This record gives sequence, C-alpha cells and structure tokens, in this order.
Amino acid sequence: MKFSLSYLTVSAAILSLSACTDAPSTQSPSTKSVATQDSSHTQVPDFWPVLDIAIKADAGVEKKVAELLAQMTTEQKVAQTIQPEIRDITVEDMRQYGFGSFLNGGGAFPDNNKHATPQDWIAVAQAMYLASVDASLDGSSIPTMWGTDAVHGHNNVIGATLFPHNIGLGAMHNPALIKEIAKVTAQEVMATGIDWVFAPTVATVQDDRWGRTYESYSEDPAVIRQYSHAIVEGLQGDPQKGFFNDDNVISTVKHFIGDGGTVKGDDQGDNVDTEQQLFELHGQGYVGGLSAGAQSVMASFNSWHGDKVHGNHYLLTQVLKDRMGFDGFVVGDWNGHGQIKGCSNESCPQAMNAGLDIYMVATPAWKPLYENTLAQVKSGEIPLTRLDDAVSRILRVKIRAGLFDKPAPAERKYAKLANIIGNEAHRAVARQAVRESLVLLKNNAQLLPLKAKQSFLLAGDGADNIGKQSGGWSITWQGTGNTNDDFPGGHSIYGGIKERVLAAGGNIELAAKGDYKNKPDVAIVVFGEEPYAEGNGDIDNLDYQRGNKRDLALLKKLKAAGIPTVSIFLSGRPLWVNAELNASDAFIAAWLPGSEGQGIADVILADQTGKAAFDFVGRLPFSWPVSPTQTPLNFNDKDYQPLFKLGYGLSYATPTELNNDLNEGVASDGNSVQTRAIFERSAIAPWFVAVIDGDKADRMNSNTLQTQALSLRTQDRRVQEDSLQISWLNDHGAKFALMNSFPEDLRAMLEAQASLQFDIKLIDRLPKTLTLAMECGSDCGAKIELATNLTDSINEWQTVSVDLQCFTQLGLNFANVFSPFILEAKQGTTVGVSDIKIVPHSANTATVQCKL
Repeated sequence: MKFSLSYLTVSAAILSLSACTDAPSTQSPSTKSVATQDSSHTQVPDFWPVLDIAIKADAGVEKKVAELLAQMTTEQKVAQTIQPEIRDITVEDMRQYGFGSFLNGGGAFPDNNKHATPQDWIAVAQAMYLASVDASLDGSSIPTMWGTDAVHGHNNVIGATLFPHNIGLGAMHNPALIKEIAKVTAQEVMATGIDWVFAPTVATVQDDRWGRTYESYSEDPAVIRQYSHAIVEGLQGDPQKGFFNDDNVISTVKHFIGDGGTVKGDDQGDNVDTEQQLFELHGQGYVGGLSAGAQSVMASFNSWHGDKVHGNHYLLTQVLKDRMGFDGFVVGDWNGHGQIKGCSNESCPQAMNAGLDIYMVATPAWKPLYENTLAQVKSGEIPLTRLDDAVSRILRVKIRAGLFDKPAPAERKYAKLANIIGNEAHRAVARQAVRESLVLLKNNAQLLPLKAKQSFLLAGDGADNIGKQSGGWSITWQGTGNTNDDFPGGHSIYGGIKERVLAAGGNIELAAKGDYKNKPDVAIVVFGEEPYAEGNGDIDNLDYQRGNKRDLALLKKLKAAGIPTVSIFLSGRPLWVNAELNASDAFIAAWLPGSEGQGIADVILADQTGKAAFDFVGRLPFSWPVSPTQTPLNFNDKDYQPLFKLGYGLSYATPTELNNDLNEGVASDGNSVQTRAIFERSAIAPWFVAVIDGDKADRMNSNTLQTQALSLRTQDRRVQEDSLQISWLNDHGAKFALMNSFPEDLRAMLEAQASLQFDIKLIDRLPKTLTLAMECGSDCGAKIELATNLTDSINEWQTVSVDLQCFTQLGLNFANVFSPFILEAKQGTTVGVSDIKIVPHSANTATVQCKL
C-alpha cells in the first residue's frame, strides 16, 4: 500500500478445496448485475475454488446488518464507504460525516509528531471513535474503525517491536512463529486504540527488481499460502480460541491480485499472466488467508492485461466475492480508484460498481469524492443495491469484530495496560525471528562461528544503524530520516555483538570505513541497500551498488590486509554480489532484520569451546541471481539456473566451500553512463531533501517540513505523493535543496554531455525570480536564473533541462557535488517539482544551453 513519504505467512495443514461453477449466495444479485467486463469473463473457470471459510455466515449477524441498513440514509451509507487519512480530517469532520473508517498513512502521526507516544495515538482513536458514535450532527452512531500499515510490527510507532521484513520471515519456513509474530503485532496495535491492520501482504514476487520484493514471503506460492493462513489466525484469532477477542484486530489480505508479477517488476505496473497463472502463482495467499477468515481484502494498484484491478468487476466481484465466497469488504489502496480510466481521486463510480466497498481516499479529495459518490447514487449511476451491498459488508465486519460492543478505545484492555509496546517478551519473539531468518551463503574454512574472546572490527555503514537494518516502513514510510534514537529499546547489529564480545573478555572496535587503530583478529562488515519502500525501490537490474562499489572496496581493503572477513548483507531482495562474495570468507544474507539486531550475534558467535548456541536454519525464500540481468522464471523450470537455488542455505552441520572465482564481469550495453535519478517519487539515496536557511539545514523527515522561511509538503501528481510542493514564506533567502553529506563525483556526467532535467509547476502565478543552483562545498557553486527560461503556463507541469556546462562555466567543480539541485525564490512563490535527474547525451537538446 502506498503512503506518505514520512507516511504500509500458516498452519502446516494444507486446506482441502472444492471447485464449483455455482456461485455462493454471499453476493447480492444486484451487484452481480453491474457488469463492466466483456463477454469473455462471463464464466469463472473451475480452477478458482469455492473456499471453506473459517468465519461462517450467522443469522443473528445478518439480522442486525439488515436492521442497521434499513435505518440509514443514503448520506450515512456513502459515508461508510469513504476512508480519509488522519492528516486530512478533523474530529469535527468525523462528527459531521460519520466516516466508516479512517487511516494513517506510513509516516503519518498524531499531530504530525513523529515521536508521538502510545497515549497520543490512543487520544486520536478515542476522539475519532466518540465523534463517530455521536449522532448529534449526522444522525448515526455506527462506530468508525482505524486502519494502519503494521507490516513488520506496529512500525509507525516509536518504541514498537520491529520484526524482520517478510522476505526474512519467509526464510524461516516456520508458520508457527509467524502466527506468534502476528499475535504480538495485534497486541501492540490494540495498545494504541487501532482496530484494523493492512496486513498480510501475500504477493508472490516473480521479478526481484520490484521495490516491494521484501514485502513478499517467497517466490514459492505454497509458502505464501501457508503463511497467509497463519498470520490471519494470529491477527484475528482462530476457531480453537475464538475470533476477535481483546487481543485481536481485523486483518487485510493484500493486494488483490497479481502485484508480484508485473512486467519488469514495475510497481503498479501490468501483470500479463494467464488467468490460470494468476490463480496458481498470485492467488494462493488468498486461498490461505480467506480460508482462515480474513475480513478485508485490499485491491491492488496493478493492472491485469491493461485493466486496473480497482475497476475490474470480474476479479473483484465474480471471482473474489461470487466464486471464492468472500463476504467481507474490499478496500482500495491509496487513491487507487483515481487510476482507473475515466476516474479521478475525486470521482470514480466505476470502482464501486466493480466491487470496491471502501474508497481509500487520502488528501483533501475525500470531500468531493463523498459528494460525487452521493450524487452518483442518487442519479442511479451507482445502483442503490450496490451501495447497500458495500455497506452491508462493512457493517458485517464491524459486528463480527465486536466494534458495536467494545468500549471506547481508551477503555479497552490493551490500551489500559502498561508495557505492551516493545516489551521484552515481544522483543524476544523478534529476536528469535532474526536468528531463524539468517541464510548462510558462504563459510569457507568454517570461519563461523566466531569465538567471542578475540579482537573484532565492526565495519560498514550498517553496523550501528537500526534504521538501515530495519528498511522501509520503519517509523517513516520510506524508512529514511531516522537515527538509532528513533528506535528506543532496539539493538543495532554492532550493539548485539559488542555486548557478547565484551562479556566474553574480547574487544571490539567500530569503524564504519574500516580504518582500525589495532589490527583485529576478524572483521565483520555490515552493508547493504539503503531503506526504500514501494516504487522508490524499483531498479532496472540487480547489480549491487552499480557504478559505485564502495562496499566492495572496503572488503578488498580488509582482504589485502589479511584480515578474515565476515559479510552481513542487508537487503530487501537477492542482488548480484559475486564480487562481494569473492572478497568475503563468510557471507550471510540477513535481509532486513528489524529492531532486534542482537539475534545475529546469537548465531555467529560461539563460546570458548567453539560451539554456537544456535545454528543457521534459514533457507533462501528466493533464488539468488547468477548475473545482474537475470530475472526469475518459474522456479521449477529446468532451464532456470540461478547462483543459489530456492531453499539453499548452509549450516554449521553442513560445511561447504564456495569457490572464490565467481564471475565478476558485467556485459556492457555500449553505454556505460546511465541516467542518474536524484528525485523520483522521493529523494534517491544518497540525496535527501532539506531546507537551507543561512547556516542551518533542516532535513525533511516526514511528508511535511515547515520553517519560518519555507514550507514543503508531498503532493500527488501521477501517483500518490510522487512530487513536492515548495512555498517561500519570506524573503530571507531560504533554499530548497537536494543534498548529500558527502560529495559526489559527477565528472562522468559532464563528459557524457548530460543535462539536469526536471519537471516544474508554477502554482497560481509567475515568479519574478527563481534561481537554480548546484553547490560543491563552502564558497563553491553556480546558479542560473530560471524564471526567464520557463513558459508562462500556470498550474501545469512543464519539463526543463539545463546543460551541465552552464554550471561548469560559472565555476562548479563536478568532482565534489554536495547538492545537484537547489531552488531559491521570493516570498509568495509556490512551485511543484518532480522527476529530477541527470541525463547523459542530452545537452544539445536542453532547454537552457551554454556552449563553450
């Protein structure tokens, strides 16, 4: 699910299924009559199953649904289908409209306070709940429900337990532990007054270039099916102990359907699989999760053969509801309805007619969407019977979940208990998950386990960095802008190793760049991908640190010094690391382990007898690429030969030597200088967004940043929050900047006759002055006047490109660029910017050219 920048698997028994061409009676006939698909989709193939769903239809529940529905006005019904975001509504809005639900996006916090306490979260839940049951304005006392992305623990809340991301959990192959993780997550969510989580993600990823690969448990659909069943039972309860007790929340199986199989791993792209492949590869998580009783399904951003799933009646209604028998509700993803042809964020009858029951409508678009949907129902464009079916599904889930019977959020069991968020018992579960998720890829000369009583060097920028080891969806949506202080109670990998080494009488030195004072007995280097989420993590090939092999240089430096080296690789997917494997004596795929980094020390360190307390039990949930351009085929295909197969993993009991002569060559495509993205939906590492005011630089760590001189916020252009809006509040010389703490050598771009390209929108008026600059350190930089090079189009996007030679001629040193993009303007100027990049071989066609 896509959210704001500083704004988100089973029982071991295989379920028995029956296939039938007769649709179950859970779907109203009126909804079936709203057909939007062609005649080729009039018959659902037999391979789609009729599910035996754990939560059965109940006459008492249906009677109450019918009674409530009969009492509701059309306005009240439409309000149940509108889900706004906490930054876009007030308590009074809730009192006036009575929204059926609301959400917080990733990186959205009470009062926009990143460090909001659990009590602050409860206060919002309490206020919204009381406003929803207050009938004084809207005449409705139906309780609202709050949904959140708790995708690896309650990851938006400071101090919460953060588990390994799903890809690491998939390496465990342990459904029982998955269920326990879900139980812990539910308790921590309930402790903040929230009723509903947007999990589990059941994507079966088939192309590791996708930026959401780490949200998938495996490329094997059988694992997805098992895990989905287990996590739904952990979140909602199970038939043995009962559903929706005090420690349960509503779960969401997402994203229906095919998100893991888009062409080239393109986020929100097109899946062109056959219908049978769609079921066999991408439908198994729904077989598992819905059979366990999941009460909500989230529609996917992706298309299937060019049709957006949010508007696909065949998939949402005929397959999911009519054939599979799902009687809960379908919720959209972040303004996903607005991507349907003919729709906007403010108006989309096609989505509801297709089977969407709740519009997730972030941004202030919620109000016109409410008004337009109401008008469309009254005009008959959306049949009243379709609205009634959607609202019946919402009410059914609320009744089953006990929302009509539970006390207000502040009075619920887990909200009143102290020491729920991030307690030691919960962290112990996470620590076990870390241990079991580690996959040993190399252990030459049986270097591991390491005796703790010796001299250690801990190197790499991930060694003492809880934010990096946690990845995206950690406090903020992208997982960026965090420090170790943002994870109270958490442990970095270095912290866990240090504790064990010092207790054993060894010594340890932390030096991120490997510049040790005393030569160690062994070096442990922790490195890997920078945090990202969703499409911001999309890549075009799997070469790790392509074009900037700084971690490889560190490994080679230690190898040249004769120091045995253990590599701990942090990543959200398998990547091509042949050279790094060759330069390491031992190599561990640690994935994104979350807040409990000491779980790594548990496995790699031994006592003085040389025995480790825990062995490596993790096995690859994804095959590992043999080349940077290898993309997965069906993992059962005999022609698919990865470097390491699905299920590979060494242990102390199975010592194996890996040759140090893995192929390190990369085939050239004849164009070695590639486009360098600087801002693409968000700042691309190593760049970050900041406001420079005099000698002070304020970094943007959430979806908004406001200083006395300048205001920044994310905005929607093509998709949610993919651009920035910048407003100058005074004439004190504040600057918007994309910058880095260290200089970048961009001379290759200059030599490749590149231009700086970006899209800009002038909001409401033409600026009198608007300068564009690059900076290369103190008293080193160059700027040009941009206003005279813009068209006079107001409130429309235009593309601008500037020949890099323009900056060179004004004195910029491209060998040391700290900031490649800086804007400065006068008070009253507001602009939008997006898609900032340096493009080789484009200077001759640049908007602004500066010939020598």
